[in-house]
Amino acid sequence: MPRYVIERTFAERLDLTKEGIENVNLINDQEGVQWIFSFLSADKKKTYCLYEAPNPEAIRAAARRNNIPADVIIEISGEIGPNMFA
Repeated sequence: MPRYVIERTFAERLDLTKEGIENVNLINDQEGVQWIFSFLSADKKKTYCLYEAPNPEAIRAAARRNNIPADVIIEISGEIGPNMFA
């Protein structure tokens, strides 16, 4: 399944709760997308998330239903790291 990086900008600091995360995952499952992990900026107003999804439209649909932004969606094709060049 294709992978995507999603940039999200929040108006206020992001406060995560177990219940909120469970709801996000439930809606994501219904839309056929899987949240793999996220990086949170120091000011807690921006995230960079890695997702698997059939297409960007599924990510946008899940974001709308979760009432969270999906400012930029970029399909990625592979991984690179420093160990690959050692």
